[in-house]
Amino acid sequence: MTTTVDLVPGVVTTREAIATAYGCGTFQGIEPAADAGMVFVYSDPSAGEEFGYTFDGRAEDDEFGPLYLYTGAGANGDQKPSGRNGSLLTHAEKGREVHLFVAHGKVPGGGAMRQRYIGQMVVDPITPYDVRRGPGKDGVMRDVLVFRFRPAPGTTPAWTEADRLPAAAASDYEITEPAVDVPEPAALPTQSGAKAKTTEQHSTAETTANIPAGQRKVLRREGELVKAFVAHLTAAGHKTHSFQITVKGEPGALTPDLYDATDHVLFEAKGLTTRANIRMAVGQLADYRRHIPNPEGLRVAALLPSEPTVDLKDLLAEEGVALVYQTADGGFAGWPLGTNES
Repeated sequence: MTTTVDLVPGVVTTREAIATAYGCGTFQGIEPAADAGMVFVYSDPSAGEEFGYTFDGRAEDDEFGPLYLYTGAGANGDQKPSGRNGSLLTHAEKGREVHLFVAHGKVPGGGAMRQRYIGQMVVDPITPYDVRRGPGKDGVMRDVLVFRFRPAPGTTPAWTEADRLPAAAASDYEITEPAVDVPEPAALPTQSGAKAKTTEQHSTAETTANIPAGQRKVLRREGELVKAFVAHLTAAGHKTHSFQITVKGEPGALTPDLYDATDHVLFEAKGLTTRANIRMAVGQLADYRRHIPNPEGLRVAALLPSEPTVDLKDLLAEEGVALVYQTADGGFAGWPLGTNES
């Protein structure tokens, strides 16, 4: 007789019950079940706490809706977007559902951990993961892949206030390598009807990440712009990095787009040359440089895909933000800084 587990958000079960029902493993945080067309993800924020960090948890909503962050697989050394991590990145193209569980205390009288089902997720189609810095089990700092989950269409996640990312205990920063990989944006899969319940509908406050195709193109353009500019700087012999900035009392991290260590310049890139985007870049740069060490001599610049209007150039100049934009031939006007024509 086959054991079944009804995947209704909020239900509490065990890894063993899931493995018996769907044919996956029981020991890893990411457990694909190929025959069932599913990938099961087990989040345990306390697992990272013993090493001094916690990346797992319910993040603040962004303009596209709710987010849950999840630390990828790999205990030591830089985590790679392959293997079990790759099963998350390819779940949409392979037609596999992602089901998220959170550790929910141990089974009474036993050592097994209970698992509370949050709901069906999709990996964010624009930014599947962020690269963070954190220690491995061996204590050595390394790159950590922090996946960005969105609720699947038709799912009301069963997360609670206790699932929110904890606030940072202290302000700190870590120099990181710039993220220049620009993955192909994936399509959001529709939720299969096999396990869906008619009552599992989004409320107004819980909207899914139905990101318009146009916005995907804009965000992808931003990533390609950063990638091209990093190549430009590298060819000129410049060293590029970024920062992972934690702020005391706040969850998550601030991650500027690019830092030119050679010229001590912090860049914020935008995929569109519009007033709204430029105003956002000005605010972000003002916030970032407050937290950058050795701010003496630090310059900030907006990196844009095309030349802005005269008034927007004046806005940047008045706010002390330099301007670099990509030209039709693929070059970059305004770099080195201060070479724009008036």
